[in-house]
Amino acid sequence: MTTTSTSTTSKKTIVLVEDEAALRENYRLALEKAGYEVHDFSQSDTAIKHVTARMPDLAILDIGLGNDPEAGFDLCQQLRALSAKLPILFLTARDSELDVISGLRLGADDYLTKDISLAHLIVRVNTLLRRVEAMSEPDTAQEQQIGELSLDQNRLHIGWQGNTVDLTVTEFWLINCLVSNPGQVKSRQQLMSAANVVLDDQTITAHVKRIRKKFVALDKQFDAIQTVYGLGYRWVAEA
Repeated sequence: MTTTSTSTTSKKTIVLVEDEAALRENYRLALEKAGYEVHDFSQSDTAIKHVTARMPDLAILDIGLGNDPEAGFDLCQQLRALSAKLPILFLTARDSELDVISGLRLGADDYLTKDISLAHLIVRVNTLLRRVEAMSEPDTAQEQQIGELSLDQNRLHIGWQGNTVDLTVTEFWLINCLVSNPGQVKSRQQLMSAANVVLDDQTITAHVKRIRKKFVALDKQFDAIQTVYGLGYRWVAEA
């Protein structure tokens, strides 16, 4: 009796960039065991060539690669320039607040340190990819117009004054949470729940600052995201 699977479902692809061979192998094996197709690299130049030829579903980056302590940051910028929606996750030994904020400002969706368990890594990868899959869920498609802002949940697209705001997946869901109830204060915990991530307050703050900059780049008068000190943030729609 034949037991060959007839499933035609293609595996999600992950690009993993890590210069320590033993760690790279551990991560690759864990991700493959979780059902992903992994393309692993030790250098950013070979990784970017691969991505340019074939865009993955997610990228996992270390910051220091070889003799370049900032190579991962540079690679993140290159990847974000290629795709505004590609989920990018930093997995690094560097845990300073400056590094975390720098990574998020450059466009990463998540930032993890290497002291996490492999099981935790898989959960975070699954979470990022589940949010991307919202793009293909027609039942959740909703066109909204809130003042100057337009929002399309099906395409994870946000526009401001008719112009596209290039947001990461995490940034999209943070905005979606804020505009769901204009004027209502959303706590950092509520924002984390909406984006389905676990981050500290400083990381949420970094995300919000980055989002504001993207809107201000399109409209210097933008002031719809207000900080309510000690409580969180709210979206203020124009009357």
